[in-house]
Amino acid sequence: MFNKKLIFPAIYASTYLLTLYIVLQYFIYSPSQSGMVSAKMDDPSFPYEMWKLFFYPHIVLGTIALLIGTYQLTRRSRLNPNRHRILGRIYGISILLNVLVVPYIALYATGGRGSTLAFLVLDVLWLATTANGIRLIMQKKTVLHRQWMIRSYAVTLVFVSFRLVLGIVELVTDLPLGTAFPLSVVLSIFMNLGFTELYIRRGKRALASIRTEAV
Repeated sequence: MFNKKLIFPAIYASTYLLTLYIVLQYFIYSPSQSGMVSAKMDDPSFPYEMWKLFFYPHIVLGTIALLIGTYQLTRRSRLNPNRHRILGRIYGISILLNVLVVPYIALYATGGRGSTLAFLVLDVLWLATTANGIRLIMQKKTVLHRQWMIRSYAVTLVFVSFRLVLGIVELVTDLPLGTAFPLSVVLSIFMNLGFTELYIRRGKRALASIRTEAV
């Protein structure tokens, strides 16, 4: 069910494509030229300059977490414990800082209050999974640490997957954006964490089988 030869290249490709889009759209061009942001500009009460002070750290820290997280989950990363530890700290700090700016960004999320609530739930999950992963490695519980960091990265990856889900929802339904946007975030959370739990359980069964054979 889980073919790593297909899953990891797909994750790498999606994160790199999103990174390229972020660089082009928000650094070479301007956030106000983005489709989702340009709609906010029609609202005279939208605090664009203040919003940018939170938005840029959000996308930079999020991109760092995306790129590092993809590499951290590979076997190659764990072959170099020192580098794995350093990158893990950068990943954790990027998320812990990011969860501080997300609530402000969420207040002006596309889709209104439903999107605000969805992103706040996402932010809580991001903090909970990452903080728990950090706590476990400080207790030297490496197996549980890895499981929770996989969950953390599944939440991080929602920032990629929800864009794909949103495109599908808009294609197959006539839902207004105020419904389609938060629905896509929620569906992405369930999808990412659902597949992650199946992946972790499969790993547990494989480990239990190896231990049984060893006995």
